[in-house]
Amino acid sequence: MTRRLRYGMVGGGEGAFIGAVHRHAMALDHRYALEAGALSSTPDKARRSGAALGLPDDRNYPTWEAMLEGELARPAEERIDLVVIVTPNHVHYPVAKAFADAGIHVVSDKPLVHTSEQADDLVATVARTGVVFGVTYNYTGYPMVKEARALIRDGAIGALRKVIVGYHQGWLATKLEDEGAKQAEWRTDPARSGAAGAIGDIGSHAENLVATVTGLEIEAICADLTTFVPGRRLDDDGNLLLRFAGGAKGVLVASQIEIGHENDLVLQVYGETGALTWRQEDPNALWHAPLDAPVRLLRRGNGYLGADAQRFTRLPAGHPEAFFEAFANVYREIAEAIERHGRGEDPTGDYPTVTDGARGVRFIERTVASAASDQKWTPFA
Repeated sequence: MTRRLRYGMVGGGEGAFIGAVHRHAMALDHRYALEAGALSSTPDKARRSGAALGLPDDRNYPTWEAMLEGELARPAEERIDLVVIVTPNHVHYPVAKAFADAGIHVVSDKPLVHTSEQADDLVATVARTGVVFGVTYNYTGYPMVKEARALIRDGAIGALRKVIVGYHQGWLATKLEDEGAKQAEWRTDPARSGAAGAIGDIGSHAENLVATVTGLEIEAICADLTTFVPGRRLDDDGNLLLRFAGGAKGVLVASQIEIGHENDLVLQVYGETGALTWRQEDPNALWHAPLDAPVRLLRRGNGYLGADAQRFTRLPAGHPEAFFEAFANVYREIAEAIERHGRGEDPTGDYPTVTDGARGVRFIERTVASAASDQKWTPFA
């Protein structure tokens, strides 16, 4: 690396949760520098938020459109290398489309966009422009998720039979959106969140985790979506049966009304000769149950782990790594992809791409369609 990559952020200003997470994660490896921003949909708030982060006046923009115009007016060697989109979901598509069309690399929070038409357009735009496009499915950055993927790929548990993934939260068990809770307001608003509530917000993470770790492709979905809180406009609980290509079966649960749960994402994978279990709230551990042998507890940071887990480990064993480090691992891979792109090399890397994001949008749409259908199974294709 010859310099830090210059980035501009859209969203993530005052009162936002995820914007600060992105900024902290990007800072861990000293690969990025925040140079510009349009940090709120309200111009005054955007300016105030940018000033609080030390942005210079001429790069502290009132809107994302102004940021794109202002950056393109600069010499190529001074403008931002990438835009990071951390807004509510409805803003993702127009910002990503405009910056990718301008040849500026893009990182977007998930879910990618509202519709498959938008997602397909972004996939085509990336193919046409050649920009690097990352989607921050951050749970894929954990070292023990990499280890689980490697074990499955290397046949440690044999041919896959069944996958159970659950993302359990309880924070929306009451109607927080009527109490001024910003995160609840936009996540339960169809205009901003999209066609789904819990299944889009956290179910999309669960789908991506399964696809990343197992490589399985969904063939059909049987979904039951429920809105338990009276007056809420989107689902707050989802229970899905999945059929995968090749015959494996799956169960996916995504709920935000399960009182007592905080951010409990759990993946269980069962094969012909063993099983694996990983839990996001204890992310440094991976349980491996071989057939006819004692259950093994694998711990992050130890020399017996595979190359991928070693490469994404930051601290020695016994020093816990968690949410920020996993996020940073995703961003490190994206930085390396952008640098390879700049040298005219293949930017492919170990990070979620626009194609992964597009599949996630398809998953949300087919789940909503399945829940609304009288048919038992809804094809994924």
